[in-house]
Amino acid sequence: MYGLIDCNNFYASCERVFQPKLEGIPIVVLSNNDGCVVARSQEVKDLGIKMGVPVFQIKNEIKQHNIKVFSSNYTLYGDISNRVMSTISEFVANYEVYSIDEIFVDFTGFEKHFDLVEYAKEIKNTVRRNTKIPVSIGIASTKTLAKAANKLVKKHHRDIGVCYIKNQIEARELLKDFDVADIWGIGRQYDRLLKKHGFNTALQLMDASDVWIRKNLSIVGERLVNELRGIPCIEMEEVKPNKKGICVSRSFGKMIDDLPTLSESLSTHANRASQKLREQNSNTSLISVFIHTNRFRSDLPQYFASKDIKLPIPTNDGGNIIKAALKGLELIYKEGYKYKKCGIYLNDITSADGIQQNLFEEDDSDKKNRLNKAMDILNKKFGKETLVYGVQGFKKEWKLRQENLSLSYTTKLSDIPIVNLNKS
Repeated sequence: MYGLIDCNNFYASCERVFQPKLEGIPIVVLSNNDGCVVARSQEVKDLGIKMGVPVFQIKNEIKQHNIKVFSSNYTLYGDISNRVMSTISEFVANYEVYSIDEIFVDFTGFEKHFDLVEYAKEIKNTVRRNTKIPVSIGIASTKTLAKAANKLVKKHHRDIGVCYIKNQIEARELLKDFDVADIWGIGRQYDRLLKKHGFNTALQLMDASDVWIRKNLSIVGERLVNELRGIPCIEMEEVKPNKKGICVSRSFGKMIDDLPTLSESLSTHANRASQKLREQNSNTSLISVFIHTNRFRSDLPQYFASKDIKLPIPTNDGGNIIKAALKGLELIYKEGYKYKKCGIYLNDITSADGIQQNLFEEDDSDKKNRLNKAMDILNKKFGKETLVYGVQGFKKEWKLRQENLSLSYTTKLSDIPIVNLNKS
């Protein structure tokens, strides 16, 4: 028996935690550089504003309905997410953090000792009390059904906040009108294919022929259908698998045309990528760097280029990765263009244990490992980029445009709310 706990309208809910006056007020949160809508409060959803719409297209709606607009504050959202997940972990032994606002929990055996709906309500109320974040909980015999149950909460059980699919009889009843596009794992291509062949609901897919499913949806589709039928095929991932590729990139707040500023930005991305490598105890032996102009500006000349750099020894050292990245940037940079984005992609990722050294390269890995460890400890304790490489620069003229950024209430000392107590 699995549960899927989902934070309701998470980014918008985070903005309300320290600004209770926003309760009931429509909120949108924007993407990097304040470009598009990436999160909406329920009030905005009810207005019919779609996810991903460019903010300039809804200026009239923002003014008409007094919608509050926020830039993405991932530092705040990440910290509140950690608090939510920590609270939930006190109720279950096995869990899988699926995303910043979702967590699978293993309720297997709980039904013998608890009323699962009441137990889920207790989790929901505790999370609300501890973090001020509202959550919805779906419970079922498989992870796919638990995902579906969670969606049903928002449609039919919003007042309770919990939907429990006890058996397949209930599953068939609840999923008879459940759009096939809303099933976990069904993307746009599968959605079009299924509806082309007359499968419009989850129930119709559950009753599909095994032969047809295997032929048209492969083994992945067969596993998904079995999950809908109550047969567990997707296990809990209590240990998050290492990434096989790591990409760090950002669009600039304003377009850049000079190599030194591009170098500062790419160096920052390369250092962050190396930190991600060390977090999962991995090395890389091949990096790719890329730069490109703004493809939406037809009035400007366009240019895109990338370069692969092979490293002589697999590494997770920030200095080595930055040095290789800047070498690649120098090879692809061209004057006369206004660049909008740059980034780095790490390939050929392997374990950091047991590195094969190069006979013709100086082995200073022990010294660099100590340096990286010290930097990681300081940045974790005092905040990211407390200690950086000089080549990363300090002015950050390329940084994201965040004109509506809220305070980092929980992670920055100067932003901690101040409470004034009157002695009257």
